[in-house]
Amino acid sequence: MVTNTDSSQLTERSLSLFKALVEHFIDDGAPVGSRTLAKDSELNLSPATIRNVMADLEDLGLLHSPHTSSGRIPTAKGYRLFVDSLLRVNDLNSFEVEKIARELAPENDFPVLMQRTSSMLSDITQLAGVVMLPRTQQTTLEHIEFVALSTNRVLVILVVNDREVQNRIINTNKDYSAAELQQFSNYLNELFAGKDLEYVRKSILDELEKMKDQVHQSMQSAIEMAQMVFSSDTKKADSDELLFSGETNLMDVAELCDVEKLKKLFETFNQKRDILHLLEQAINADGIQIFIGEESGYDVLDNCSVVTSPYEVDGQILGVLGVIGPTRMHYERVIPIVDITAKMLGVALNSKN
Repeated sequence: MVTNTDSSQLTERSLSLFKALVEHFIDDGAPVGSRTLAKDSELNLSPATIRNVMADLEDLGLLHSPHTSSGRIPTAKGYRLFVDSLLRVNDLNSFEVEKIARELAPENDFPVLMQRTSSMLSDITQLAGVVMLPRTQQTTLEHIEFVALSTNRVLVILVVNDREVQNRIINTNKDYSAAELQQFSNYLNELFAGKDLEYVRKSILDELEKMKDQVHQSMQSAIEMAQMVFSSDTKKADSDELLFSGETNLMDVAELCDVEKLKKLFETFNQKRDILHLLEQAINADGIQIFIGEESGYDVLDNCSVVTSPYEVDGQILGVLGVIGPTRMHYERVIPIVDITAKMLGVALNSKN
């Protein structure tokens, strides 16, 4: 868990040195040593003083030293201090603003507009762009029923929004009697009837999984069956709700080029669920929100930062867009790109209404 350090806890000298170190590392990608910082004329500090200050910053958890080098690099906690207290966000030049406006022209039809948003974020940042599509109309689960078909096969009947009936078949690991299936239906209906389907998915797949050891065996079976019903539905929903572009840009990032890290990262992009849940945390944020490294809560993103912003029409938030890249990204440039893109997408969508 990342805990913040207030800039007031540090002296002006420590803050200046820390800021210089982070900027050097973002530019070069190499651990920063005292000799490098000693050449920075604005610091006007001796190498010995610099080493002492760096040691203090390391004790505070803002820096750490890789095994292969005597230099230091920022931690997630260090980046958080840098972004919150020391970063000066750049204005975009007129060419970049015009490019964003051109790509998000309202005359584009909706699918083209959303895909161009994702692609443009990737092109202009040379990182991965992601867009959560606008939420569709709320779907309410009215009733769920399990009906035995044959050995280890069960028909699931879902009634949503009062009248829409959805049927699907699941394969179970054992035979269940009609009485058991009715008990499962009663249990799940008691918990979730009248609830938004997205809430039902999250509760079943996340919260109830944690409760397995605390409930009766029959209720565990109900949970497991509900997981089979909603996990496949979630994969489809996630696939329909996210657009990615430029994931391969991350293959050129030194910190992410380890084959195993890339494999896990690309699997996460492909499955989409974790990224979608992360963006959902930002949907009610006031403007830009940044998840740095382990702040995301997902190990696969420990070396990444996600810069997000909600987009809205007529004051109503429809979704979230953002950029995924290494923690060593140029935040001063990425932040305004994400911010302006979200505003311009909202304008384009509003023009289409």
